[in-house]
Amino acid sequence: MSLRLSRRTLFASGGAAALAAGPVFAQTAPANDDASLAAAVDAYVAKCMAAWPDQPALGVAVVKDGATVLARGYGVKVQGKPARADEHTLFAIASNTKNVTAAALAILVDEGKVKWDEPVRTYLPGFTLSDPYIGEHITVRDTLSHRAGFGLGAGDLLFWPNSDRTRAEVLAQAAFVPIEDGFRARYHYCNLMFVVAGAVLEAVSGMSWEAFIQTRILDKVGMTETVPLARLADASKSALPHGRVGPPLRYQGAMTPIATSIVEVWNWDSAAAAGGICTTPTDWAKWIAVRLNEGKLPDGTRLYSEDAAREMYRPNIIVGSSAGPTAELPNRSIASTYAMGLQVQDYRGERIASHGGGSPGGISATVLIPGRKTGFSVFSNAEESFLLRALRSGITDICMGKVDVDWIADSKKLEAEGNAKSIAAAAEIDAKQAAGAPPSMPLDAYAGTWRDPWYGDIVIAPKTEGRGRNRKSGLWLSFTHTPALQGWLEPYDGETFRTRFPDKREEDAFVTFSILTAKPATATVKGVSPDIDFSYDYQDLRLTRV
Repeated sequence: MSLRLSRRTLFASGGAAALAAGPVFAQTAPANDDASLAAAVDAYVAKCMAAWPDQPALGVAVVKDGATVLARGYGVKVQGKPARADEHTLFAIASNTKNVTAAALAILVDEGKVKWDEPVRTYLPGFTLSDPYIGEHITVRDTLSHRAGFGLGAGDLLFWPNSDRTRAEVLAQAAFVPIEDGFRARYHYCNLMFVVAGAVLEAVSGMSWEAFIQTRILDKVGMTETVPLARLADASKSALPHGRVGPPLRYQGAMTPIATSIVEVWNWDSAAAAGGICTTPTDWAKWIAVRLNEGKLPDGTRLYSEDAAREMYRPNIIVGSSAGPTAELPNRSIASTYAMGLQVQDYRGERIASHGGGSPGGISATVLIPGRKTGFSVFSNAEESFLLRALRSGITDICMGKVDVDWIADSKKLEAEGNAKSIAAAAEIDAKQAAGAPPSMPLDAYAGTWRDPWYGDIVIAPKTEGRGRNRKSGLWLSFTHTPALQGWLEPYDGETFRTRFPDKREEDAFVTFSILTAKPATATVKGVSPDIDFSYDYQDLRLTRV
């Protein structure tokens, strides 16, 4: 379990809006006009930026009654450089893409080419999963609702970090990813099934996912600054990724740029339907307006029908539930659910629909308040998750005129507590390695090709580099489809080893071998850091020596 607020927390437990509230203070009156709302949000964002001075850039948009009330950039595109972010700066929005994919399928539903509750096999003959029953019965709706039965982030190593696999290869390997829960039994966030949803769209439309999104959505909405794939994002127009890469762990240490383009760390061509889009505050405000107007475009025509709009808000699985709001927790939801590409929940007695997005060096959020015809988005080019929490909850409260919680103070408090726990956990990890027992066999015995049914091969080989005092010998581990996941494999404790990836943007892993007939025969893997992003789904690997 992550010790910090992270993509794991946001996507697995119902999002920032479901977290405990902070210090309570006098409630303010709602902003009665667009200018007052824009000024209140703008002032609040400035306060947040001051509270997190390492944050390079933010992009914020607010929409009310179909009009863009605020679209603005804050800060700089690259730390230490003068170029300012503005309302036309591109940000990776990752999983906020999911509600665009759902809308794309809604267009095909309106045209009678797709049915929400038709099995995927109708459109992808021969499609199957590791549980044959689920493979036979899973529907289009299921692929968009995180209820197939996969564990959190299952299969993400097929495309995270940047992988050499094609979209077709990811779809083929999905058949072997383990399923840990019952079909439609519980919510488990799953990027992989959105890849399947994208494949359905491609099969039915005869177009690539990105071509459909461009011509049938972006062009019609007038989103001229948006690109469907990160590799199409002009680096000079982008807020470039930043993060903390240690020591001692990822998400600790100094803020630093981690890439010279978005695509360097976020090439999701093979999983574009789950998180491919890069956009600007100006353009995403247009999309928010369409969602709030139930698919109606400014010229009066429709992108998708009112029926489809209602269907995409309809809850399909419960994310979490509670006893509801209290004086100390005025924002706590009675029920948080997932519909299709959007999370839907009650918040302070009103319905909100929202989604988050997380990529290396960037996080984001979209919040819709349908009853008020109001919505907003926050884009970031760093991984300051507690800042996003303060922004997401604070701006929601401003839009509702229910500003009675100091989200900045509370988020800073939780951030400090999380950092302290993470640093203590890192010290414990290192101490256990220092005190660990040696492996039972010579290092060469662990070398070889190790195969997982869905990921493919991981190669462990003896390696020596350097000369004299700088000479180092040991084992070198390589994930054969993931160039960034290659590095030293060190003894940790007995049959457990740990990686030391030179690319500090990536997360290290423990590898535990099982000995059979006097040699290592199988191995399991799990992340080293308690803060590890869930998309490093090492725990789903089941390695067998080839």
